[in-house]
Amino acid sequence: MSFHQLGLSPELCRAITALGYSEPTPIQARAIPVVLQGRDLLAGAQTGTGKTAAFALPMLERLLLRGKRKPTAGKPRALVLAPTRELAVQVHDALRDYGRYAGLRSAAIFGGVGIQPQVDALRRGVDLVVATPGRLLDHMQRRTVDLTGVEILTLDEADRMLDMGFLPDLRRILGAVPRQRQTLLLSATLVTEVKKLAADFMRDPVEVQVAAHNSVAATVSHRVHQVAAERKRELLVHLLTDEGHQTLVFCRTKHGTDRLCRHLKAVGISAAAIHGDRSQSERTRALQNFKSGRTLVLVATDIAARGLDIEQLPMVINFDLPKVAGDYIHRIGRTGRAGAEGQAVSLVSGAEQGLLRDIQRLLACKIEIASVAGFEASEPLRASDIPVSPRRLPNRHFNPRRPSRSGARHAPSYPPVRTRAAAGRPGGNTRGEYQDGWLAQLV
Repeated sequence: MSFHQLGLSPELCRAITALGYSEPTPIQARAIPVVLQGRDLLAGAQTGTGKTAAFALPMLERLLLRGKRKPTAGKPRALVLAPTRELAVQVHDALRDYGRYAGLRSAAIFGGVGIQPQVDALRRGVDLVVATPGRLLDHMQRRTVDLTGVEILTLDEADRMLDMGFLPDLRRILGAVPRQRQTLLLSATLVTEVKKLAADFMRDPVEVQVAAHNSVAATVSHRVHQVAAERKRELLVHLLTDEGHQTLVFCRTKHGTDRLCRHLKAVGISAAAIHGDRSQSERTRALQNFKSGRTLVLVATDIAARGLDIEQLPMVINFDLPKVAGDYIHRIGRTGRAGAEGQAVSLVSGAEQGLLRDIQRLLACKIEIASVAGFEASEPLRASDIPVSPRRLPNRHFNPRRPSRSGARHAPSYPPVRTRAAAGRPGGNTRGEYQDGWLAQLV
């Protein structure tokens, strides 16, 4: 099946072809016809399956079908709500790419940046607004946006918005949009809370789910390295140096993220940090540097676990296991996308073994336990806890601590990360400094 056969206009098909897409993914093939019929949509699909295009393309088509018109100042015809600034930017960029030949105007509204450019964009008139709830409410209070003309409302990553406590904000926004509208709700998981939210404000939605609850891509391998908590940094540096891949590393706290990023830089690894306390300009710069290949490692809290579309990312490392087992699914969803192979590696201390067991219960596949020479755990996991066969990995770069001339003990020295441009493999970036043919595409 082609996008044209789904009922999309030549303007949209032309843009899709220019972007290199030839046929729809399962979620797109099932969701697009529903939206084009004017029905409300409740869609669930695992990350990396093309949910953004599944709602963005038919939403643009519906606006085109209702006729091109000069946008009214501050009164958009379509609204997309996203939980984070990064996802709002990503969705806005996707809408702009898909609608490049459609003649529709759009604006991204989010916090952490100056509000005046957003006010100016709204005053010039836009057809679509992509917004985070908090900043949109700010505009509503300033009366710089009027939602009474919204024909299509989309909630992207709805479960994440509920997790982040946005329900009161959502209800205020929903009270400002017309009752007679088309509503699309998309979520990685259609949990009970999401379905309850849908029942409150959607009209007989068509439910589309293309993946089982808490499913993960079959192309992702899962590996655990047991290690003492105080030696996690050493093991991480060893893995990063040994693999040489572009890598996303997850920490549990903002402070821990900054501290780990500083440590990686100190040992010669190009790294950047991203979390909720960073300014929008810092977060944007960190993502752009990771995209361009100037940064080898992106250290992040769970702010990067949902929604970010990172293509061809070979490895995700859990420096800290998440407190909620379901968050593991979203973290590792950054790798193994669109059929590519990926690795999900977790560094697990003795205190985290209970969290590991919770994660294993969610997965249909087994987690491999692999010890690294020089980092063996004093109390290995029992096979009954995680039923896989452990194996040993060589440690080619581990250097034991050694005394200096003065007798003081140093932190171990590590080989420098080799600086070389991409080798020209698919997804490579010839400008990247810390690349080996891999490029994280943040779109």
